[in-house]
Amino acid sequence: MGKGAMDNDLLSKYGGPVPRYTSYPTAPHFHDGIGGGTYAQWLRALRPAGGPVSLYLHVPFCRQLCTYCGCNTKITRQYGPVADYADLLAREIALVAREIPERLAVSHVHFGGGTPNILAPDDFVLLLQRLKRAFDISPETEIAVEVDPRHLTRDMVRAMASEGVNRVSMGVQDLNPEVQQAINRVQPLGVVSGAIEMLRDAGIDRINLDLMYGLPEQTMERLLRTVDLAADLGAQRIALFGYAHVPWMKTHQRLLEKFARAGAHGRFEQAEAAALRLAEHGYRRIGLDHFARPGDELLTAQAAGDLRRNFQGYTTDTAETVLAFGASSIGRLPQGFVQNAPDVGGYRRAVLADTPATVKGVALDDDDRLRGGIIEALMCDMAVDLDRFGGAAAYGAELARLHELAADGLVRIDGAKVSVPEAARPFMRVVAAQFDGYLHAPAGPKGGRHSMAV
Repeated sequence: MGKGAMDNDLLSKYGGPVPRYTSYPTAPHFHDGIGGGTYAQWLRALRPAGGPVSLYLHVPFCRQLCTYCGCNTKITRQYGPVADYADLLAREIALVAREIPERLAVSHVHFGGGTPNILAPDDFVLLLQRLKRAFDISPETEIAVEVDPRHLTRDMVRAMASEGVNRVSMGVQDLNPEVQQAINRVQPLGVVSGAIEMLRDAGIDRINLDLMYGLPEQTMERLLRTVDLAADLGAQRIALFGYAHVPWMKTHQRLLEKFARAGAHGRFEQAEAAALRLAEHGYRRIGLDHFARPGDELLTAQAAGDLRRNFQGYTTDTAETVLAFGASSIGRLPQGFVQNAPDVGGYRRAVLADTPATVKGVALDDDDRLRGGIIEALMCDMAVDLDRFGGAAAYGAELARLHELAADGLVRIDGAKVSVPEAARPFMRVVAAQFDGYLHAPAGPKGGRHSMAV
């Protein structure tokens, strides 16, 4: 697959909206038939024999609005609402732990947001201590925190180190002042490098940087400058996400429509040029949008066929259960997915009533599990053997659709083996989508709108 007209044709044909496949079924297919009572039943069925679980805590607060943001967050300049929310999280941890019959081991803990480091150090410590009281968290457990470098303090870094935090994911997005002004996220290089220095001084040296392409006012030159600077900062992993312009979901993104943004072909060129530049800096590409230094655990997992994908992106975490805490947070149990009330008010009312805050979800059937496994394999390994998922004969309609993609060079089909060529890596979501039973339901596609494929 070359550049130029061919890419334009492919982008016109396949560059439309498609899910990101951080879960299957995807979140738009969750429904209110799954509530707190169902979640409580599923929790009571958990046992240590099912293996370690993961824990996710969502902190939906930021000090200012970044206009590119698609996350579930609230803006507050006062700490009172954050302190109240920290108390709710502590209550929810106790509420969930009470429903689980036996103490469970934990493989991963992840604080997401929003801005988790908006928490006061004492509140952050309290939450981790509550988790350690309820679950078995060992020195080998990965404890990761997303941070905004503009608001990272030495006291918070000390608190994280004291409680065993061993990975930090830092939102950088772009390091050019013109882009930062456009997206209302001004953080000079010195702020980012200073935050990294504080973390390393405290012994936290597993640092991920999150970058974006396709942002307003972001030219190829500015993006590659950001990539060069990020590599010079010595990040162990770099995630390169495409900006998702979804003003029908996030109305504040309408503020960005006055700025220049790359079109579909420009976004494609930006993503591929950044990937090539990261390779020049010694990073190896993982899945759709992650890059890691040689020797990283993600690369080891990928080589062993153990790479996984969840709502935090690519991960080494193989836990079948993710217990999620906080407003809008999404958990996964063997029986299905659950999501808490998206608004802090609804979440508060449920927790204070001493009931699970679950408002929707989806129970998995055998077909969901098979299709989810196929989609995850394609997203992680760029290949799948359908014999592991019931055989090629069970996917006649899917293979028929794939043959059209194969004619365009996006996929290879060899009996039951389906693979995505390296040159077609940017289109792997399109290939995976052919196995999405909800998108291709007889009654037509169901669910919400999605971001562009590339």
